[in-house]
Amino acid sequence: MAIEPGTKAPDFTLKNQHGQTVTLSSFRGEKNVVLLFYPFAFTGVCTGELCALRDELPTFVNDDVQLLAVSNDSAFSLRVFAEQEGLEYPLLSDFWPHGETSRAYGVFDEDKGCAVRGTFIIDKEGVVRWTVVNGLPDARDIEEYVTALKAL
Repeated sequence: MAIEPGTKAPDFTLKNQHGQTVTLSSFRGEKNVVLLFYPFAFTGVCTGELCALRDELPTFVNDDVQLLAVSNDSAFSLRVFAEQEGLEYPLLSDFWPHGETSRAYGVFDEDKGCAVRGTFIIDKEGVVRWTVVNGLPDARDIEEYVTALKAL
């Protein structure tokens, strides 16, 4: 079960598509975070969602907000995916230990071996303020993220 609003966001450190380490707590006191889990790179719905965020990037990566997208793909796959799709925001690899961060947020599907579509809006204090979890085939509406961010 996904963690609920009002819960302190579990901290993590993951590698991005360039092999750099990204730690959630490094944004505390500085930026709100849109933490988006998605099943796999190169799949239709995931590509559509991540490209929609790319097309609205100033809304999700600015002085007040940081977008972090997490999948269970390797960092190597994420780099090729990011280059192919022109994704300039951090794509984080929850590859090993496999799904550890996805599990911490309650969005890892044990049967499929990947994260489901979970999104968490985390405030500057590190508290989850809004969340939505969709099944594997169900795309999310990024306008809901915009509304949640405005409410912070």
